[in-house]
Amino acid sequence: MSDIDVRFSPSTTQDAGSFRLIELPSELCQLVESTMNAPSHARSALCIKGNLTEDAVLCTAEKTYALRSVQLSNTLLVTTPSRTDPGRTVNVRDQLHEVLELVPSVPKLHKLPMLLKGAQYDEDDEDRRATLAKYSYNQALSEIQASEAEFQRGLKEKRILVLDGYLRPIAPAHLSTILELILSYTVTLSLSCQAAEVEELVSTLADEHEVPREVSGQIISWFGPVKEGLWEIDVRAVVAEIGLEILRHHKHEPIVESEFLSKWKNKVGDNFETFVALDLLTGNYVRSDDNSGGATLTYFPTSGLPTDPAARFTELFLTKQRWKSDDIEPFLSDIAVNSKERDKLLLKYARAITTPEGVWYTSRVGYNN
Repeated sequence: MSDIDVRFSPSTTQDAGSFRLIELPSELCQLVESTMNAPSHARSALCIKGNLTEDAVLCTAEKTYALRSVQLSNTLLVTTPSRTDPGRTVNVRDQLHEVLELVPSVPKLHKLPMLLKGAQYDEDDEDRRATLAKYSYNQALSEIQASEAEFQRGLKEKRILVLDGYLRPIAPAHLSTILELILSYTVTLSLSCQAAEVEELVSTLADEHEVPREVSGQIISWFGPVKEGLWEIDVRAVVAEIGLEILRHHKHEPIVESEFLSKWKNKVGDNFETFVALDLLTGNYVRSDDNSGGATLTYFPTSGLPTDPAARFTELFLTKQRWKSDDIEPFLSDIAVNSKERDKLLLKYARAITTPEGVWYTSRVGYNN
C-alpha cells in the first residue's frame, strides 16, 4: 500500500461545521441506491423538516424518521483529495464528533388543527368563504413534519377537505349530516354497499341538498375505495363517524351507555343499526361503571391529548388511576410508531399489575385527581 500524506486544508477553518454524517437504516440505504441511476424525475425525494422550535425529521415519500445525534468516542476526519497531488495527498476539511441517526417516527400531524383554525367548512360556506383564513395544501405539506403519504392519510383521518387548493376541515356536525343522508339514499336508491354508484349519490346530494360535488366526492373517498365510479362503502367507518358526533356532546356531561347506543342506532337507521358497536369508537371515550344507573361514557379523544409522552401519561392517569391493558393502548397509538415502542413507553411511565381480571397499568408517580 502506498503512503498518503494527510494535511490540513487551507479552508479547514471555513469548512468547520459544514459536514454532517448520517447513518442510513437498511431500508433507506436501499431506497437511495435504487434511485441513484434513475432519471431525476423518478428519484425519491428526501427532505428535512422542522422549524427552530422543533426537532428535525427526515421524510421520504412514505415515512418519517427522527434525527438523533450520537456522540462518537473517536474523531472522524472528513478528507478530500488534494487538487495539486490527488493521488498521494488528502486534505482534512473537517472533524466530526457525532453522527446523525435516523429512527422511524410517527408523523407530527398535531399542528394541523391549529394551522387551520378559522378555516372550517360548514353548510353556510358560500356566505363565509371570502372572509375565511386560507392555508394551502403545499404550504401545509412544507411545514408539517410528515411524508406526503402520511400527510394525505392525516387529511383523511382528520376529515380535512382540499377545496381550490386550500385545506378546509369540515364541521363534524355537517359531516355527520351528510353521512346520514348517504346511508339513507343508499337504501332509497337501492344501492349496493359493495358497489354504490358514486355519480348517482353525488348528483342526488347536489340536487336535493345543495352539497357541492367536490365536497361529497371527497367525503365518499374517505370511507372506502372507489374504482371505476363504484364505491365500496366502509359501513363501519361511516357508522363510527356518526356515533362520534353524538359522543362529542358529552365531554363534560357523561351519557348513560344504553341511552347513547339507542341514539346512535336511531341516527344510522334500521338497515345499519346492527353495525353499531362501542369498539368502533375505541380511543375516543372513557367508560365508567355506575351501579345506580348503569355504565356511562365520556368523550375523551386521543387527538385532544398532549403529544409529549410524559404529559400524555399524566393526563391519562389524572383521568383514571388504573387502566386495563386493552383500554390504555389505543390512547398511545399516535405517539408510538409500533407495539414495541408503545411497550417501552408503558414500561417507562406506568407500572403493570397482573390480576385475575388481566393486566392493569397504574402511574409510577402519584397524582391528585
